[in-house]
Amino acid sequence: MKYYPVHSGYPPYAEVNPAIEAAFAEHGRGNVQMPPKVYVTFFENGDFRTMPAYLPALGIAGVKIVNVNPHNRARGLPTVMALTVIIDVETGAPRAIINATELTAIRTGSAGAVAAKYLAPRQPVTLGVVGAGRQAEALVEATVAALAVEEVLVWSRTEKSAEAFAARYADYNARSVPIERACDCDVLTTTTPSTKPLVMADWVREGTHINAIGADAPGKQELDPALLLKAEVFVDDPGQAIHSGEVNVPITTGRYDPGRIAGTLGEVVIGEKKRSSPDAVTIFDSTGLAIQDLAVAALAMRMGDGYELPFP
Repeated sequence: MKYYPVHSGYPPYAEVNPAIEAAFAEHGRGNVQMPPKVYVTFFENGDFRTMPAYLPALGIAGVKIVNVNPHNRARGLPTVMALTVIIDVETGAPRAIINATELTAIRTGSAGAVAAKYLAPRQPVTLGVVGAGRQAEALVEATVAALAVEEVLVWSRTEKSAEAFAARYADYNARSVPIERACDCDVLTTTTPSTKPLVMADWVREGTHINAIGADAPGKQELDPALLLKAEVFVDDPGQAIHSGEVNVPITTGRYDPGRIAGTLGEVVIGEKKRSSPDAVTIFDSTGLAIQDLAVAALAMRMGDGYELPFP
């Protein structure tokens, strides 16, 4: 068994995006085993989740353990930390342990890029960004690897954070703007931990594609429920989305019928589902799939030698 610290380098989005797209395609074809993620809650301190899966197309199986602790920045720790254990399909023996903290951000960013590739109605695009943390960076970097991006409009609760974010992406004409302006775009990405809607339906124009990334646990929501009702909502996995995605609160309160979900991203990738018209508003409700973690883990294992660990 090997340990892969994955600190010396990460797979480029030119490789990650196609790998994540292929994983979603396998999901759309029904060729994966992936139970819904399991949550263990630490009450006021956050939670951790276990995410098992088997991706036969890559001959890889394993489980990711990932935490989300909102107070970690004050402790000098990442809000999200993760570890992936890869299991040998033939023997069940552990093959690898992988530091998946950065890989989690990368594979989530790539999912948004894949969704925008298929659901954005036109190119080049103006990219709106709500939230200016690490996940927002990954979404921008993955998206510019997949689409032609003319400008990036970023909003954060802290103007200083938005300005620093814009400075990092000056090559893409990034600038800090009010939230209403950030929502006036072709592709909108939301990456906050909000439990109250931040993006109002009236701010979003026809033809916009939205990557709703931040809602990944029960009680979280970033979008006005009225926006969900006027949009075509595609999810990564229906069970996870209903439990903990952007649609979870509106479903719980009776404001959104899960029967309105238009399909999965996997179905979009394999051509079974698509946006209805160029003027439709589309939403990708991303909760994060374990098969994404396996796909990016396979890339990371090919990149590095790792350290041998005795087992058993």
